[in-house]
Amino acid sequence: MKLFGRKSTAAETRPPLSRYGASTIVGDWPRSYEAQVRAGFVDNAIAQRSVKLVAESVANAPLTAASPELAALVGARSAGQALLETVAAQLLLHGNAFIQILDDGHGGIAELFALRPERIAVEPDRDGWPAAYRYRVADRVLRLSPDGPRPEVIHLKSFNPVDDHLGLGCLGAASGAIAIHNAAAQWNKALLDNAARPSGALVYDPGDGSALAPAQFDRLKRELEASFAGERNAGRPMLLEGGLKWQALSLTPADMDFVSLKAAAAREIALAFGVPPMLLGLPGDSTYANYREANRALWRLAVLPLAGTILGGLADGLKGWFPDAALAVDLNAVPALSEDRAALWASVTAADFLAPEEKRAMVGLA
Repeated sequence: MKLFGRKSTAAETRPPLSRYGASTIVGDWPRSYEAQVRAGFVDNAIAQRSVKLVAESVANAPLTAASPELAALVGARSAGQALLETVAAQLLLHGNAFIQILDDGHGGIAELFALRPERIAVEPDRDGWPAAYRYRVADRVLRLSPDGPRPEVIHLKSFNPVDDHLGLGCLGAASGAIAIHNAAAQWNKALLDNAARPSGALVYDPGDGSALAPAQFDRLKRELEASFAGERNAGRPMLLEGGLKWQALSLTPADMDFVSLKAAAAREIALAFGVPPMLLGLPGDSTYANYREANRALWRLAVLPLAGTILGGLADGLKGWFPDAALAVDLNAVPALSEDRAALWASVTAADFLAPEEKRAMVGLA
């Protein structure tokens, strides 16, 4: 992920960029971002919990800032929005985050607000570089400039190999597993609605080869739906007459395997968002020896890289207001990394050949 906003080189020395991105979603899964969010984040517990686990960890990570004003600005809520949590979730889902810098009218910053990325359109210059971003809500359009020492918007993006302007989120890669997981949940719901049993067949065999009359067929269908379908009719005995007999249809081994298919889809969803399956309560995970090791892996492999991208992008974009706009995660105050810090301190303390100043530098102290 990188900051995509202010230009640090002369325009004539920059390579031209493509002005149009390419679609990266193919197949029968939801194609639009809104459809993917509704199917994945709104309707799927695994994807929602994965995103919230990473985003909330980024928002609650202990920070070190160059000034109390900068720390308060980044940690403040704007219209009820938690900035760091919202930006982290947008980068995971959409692959892009746009932070609008609101002026207080006196040369300072009133607040930072994360815009919805699907409402942003890139306005490129003649070489394809972003000259402005257009934020559209209904028939209103707000034009924001990313250039100058004090930009109006900060753009954070993840790597996208097929688009020069917009990043690529994790939701598209997880959409296939999400569709399978949602379909399995709907299948379970339908099974429960039909008395939690596999379907069967009502066989008519009068012995003389005659068939049911249309009126008889319709009456039997209505009686089955009204008296023997649904969870309220589970276990109700069926009285058959006139050559009718009930034949239950058992599940095939392929049907029985769908439970493991749902579990595999859940693990793939967690994998797409960088969350160890053990932290989501998914069974069968043997990669991590225990919960504590899985939590440490979450911070090392998902939370800290994402937090570093967000804090580095914010610090770079706010240099026009804060000359020393350093932002970072205080690793010494992260409980999940306490064992790593203790091991580092023990190894540095045992190094008798190092001077005290060198030891302090190795553990991150001035």
